[in-house]
Amino acid sequence: MSRISVRGFAVASATAVTTVGAVVGVASGNTLPSNADGDTLEATAADTTLLADIPMGEQAQVQVSSLSQQADAQAAAADAAAKKSAEESARIQAAKTAKAKKEAAQEAEAEAEREREAEEARANRDSVRDASSFSAKGSYTVAEVQAMARQMIPADQFQCFSNIVDHESTWNYQAQNPSSGAYGLVQALPGSKMSSAGADWQTNPATQIKWGLNYMNERYDSPCGAWSFWQANHWY
Repeated sequence: MSRISVRGFAVASATAVTTVGAVVGVASGNTLPSNADGDTLEATAADTTLLADIPMGEQAQVQVSSLSQQADAQAAAADAAAKKSAEESARIQAAKTAKAKKEAAQEAEAEAEREREAEEARANRDSVRDASSFSAKGSYTVAEVQAMARQMIPADQFQCFSNIVDHESTWNYQAQNPSSGAYGLVQALPGSKMSSAGADWQTNPATQIKWGLNYMNERYDSPCGAWSFWQANHWY
């Protein structure tokens, strides 16, 4: 029951008690109190509306109306809470969707970059020349040897290969270590190992480059892998 309906009943009940008391006083022979004008409380009681005077149907209607208002207020509050919850859920889902799309786009971009790099690597491998494609000469300058290497080594691996050769032989294809017997551009030990790339391994820098590239690929996966090992150990 709402505060309004309780208050209504309390007022009506108090009025009823006052009126009943007055009636009882008359029945027992007591004189009703008078007000300043000499009128008794009978007149006041007669002007008071008792709870019993309100038809039962109207009493029920008042209570039902109050309960209906409470129910409407509760329903409105529930609707507002549900709407807020739905909006928050939609916001969270939208954020998750946006994040997933961003991650998918980044992954697609990374995949495209990997494919581009792989394609460049394939193109580099396809464009290199074999040692046998170079005409043999009696001697070679450093510039000529480096030019041959650029044509035989994939572009993305040339600098690493060059770094190793710089330290091992300074691009002298006839360099020989007197103490160990290592020979050639990449200081193969012993130098005769390079015969697997060609019988002219002592005089042809292209043969030495071919053998050195194969060695680095087989043992370190690439010239750059070999250079990383060389930096850590000063040999490879």
